[in-house]
Amino acid sequence: MKSLVVILAALSLTATAAASEGKSVPPQAIEGYALARSYAPGEIGRIVLLGRTTGARVRVFHAGLERSDAMPAKELLGAPVPASVTVSTKEARVRIGAWQSGLYFARIDSPAGHAYAPFVVRPRRLGEHRIAVVLPTNTWAAYNFRDGNHDGVGDTWYADPRLSVELDRPFQGGGVPPHYAQYDLLFLRWLARTGKQVDVLTDDDLERVPSGRALARAYDLVVFSGHHEYVTTHEYDVAESYRDLGGNLMFLSANNFFYRVVRTGAMLHRVGRWRDLGRPEAALVGVQYLDWNHGEFGNGAYVVRTAGWPFTGTGLRAGSSFGTYGIEIDAPTSASPRNLRILATVPNLFGRGRSANMTFYTTSRGAKVFAAGTINFGGTALWRPAAAVLENVWNALATP
Repeated sequence: MKSLVVILAALSLTATAAASEGKSVPPQAIEGYALARSYAPGEIGRIVLLGRTTGARVRVFHAGLERSDAMPAKELLGAPVPASVTVSTKEARVRIGAWQSGLYFARIDSPAGHAYAPFVVRPRRLGEHRIAVVLPTNTWAAYNFRDGNHDGVGDTWYADPRLSVELDRPFQGGGVPPHYAQYDLLFLRWLARTGKQVDVLTDDDLERVPSGRALARAYDLVVFSGHHEYVTTHEYDVAESYRDLGGNLMFLSANNFFYRVVRTGAMLHRVGRWRDLGRPEAALVGVQYLDWNHGEFGNGAYVVRTAGWPFTGTGLRAGSSFGTYGIEIDAPTSASPRNLRILATVPNLFGRGRSANMTFYTTSRGAKVFAAGTINFGGTALWRPAAAVLENVWNALATP
């Protein structure tokens, strides 16, 4: 376990440092991407093929169902899915079967190498299961440093603040979503290995939900499992209205709902921080982004503030510590709900008084809102005792 902690911490520091340095990643010899970020059963998934595509073979896998415990940073693992696939030199067409909602990927193999093209299989209709998991697809796109025009600058606002982000392109370096192994992989495995039945959605799918009321009719709980930094006004409105109607929310990362973005066609444009636009995210999430480690601070353990239902059966009590967390962290502000309860902290992680906060609050309409307060909590979903804490929170919030 100790070696896994060290590896994850190192990967996280490296990824954040790379973002701050604005690195670029040139196109690879073989690449691909899904033309849409999600498909429903019965639809034809279109995988655009780029590079040296002659002799390419395409297979489909369901991520998170793999039996392996490996956590490769540059590979995607999954269980193979029987799929009807037709391949040309420019495109693969995949008939989406009656598959379980989740994250899938096309693995592209050719004499030039291999690459991945991930996509979500969404439910045929909202509410096939009473819990929705929204994957951070806008944030994945924003951290994609692929340099498609070969100008030495990654095609993202992290490399040049003047840039917008193109959605229709492969992920850098082979097709794995940025930070996937650190923040998303173990949560998807946790869902599979604990038998959770959920609808998996993208930012685009949440954007298509007409209202918070429609979301509340479909789901008792909506989980933002990863680093959900970038949301549109409609996404924010729908999530907030859903909460106000009594819908439960779970945030398993940090720095959620931080920046407003606008999508035009296949382009994502960054507008401004929600807190500067009069809608501080702490009013919804409970806490909001405080800072990242700047390569100066390491990670630390949560310290339980008060014993209670999140820690039942875990062996944790007030003062107990567990895990190793950090990278980016959240803290309460004056905009946080008055009844916000701090469940655990990573104390003084970025200096005196600059702590990460795991929190919970309820509303007068009965909504329950949990926030992890560290960017990598969901990424440790199979660790002990984090797995038991997550199970307790999940069970409490899955109940209307």
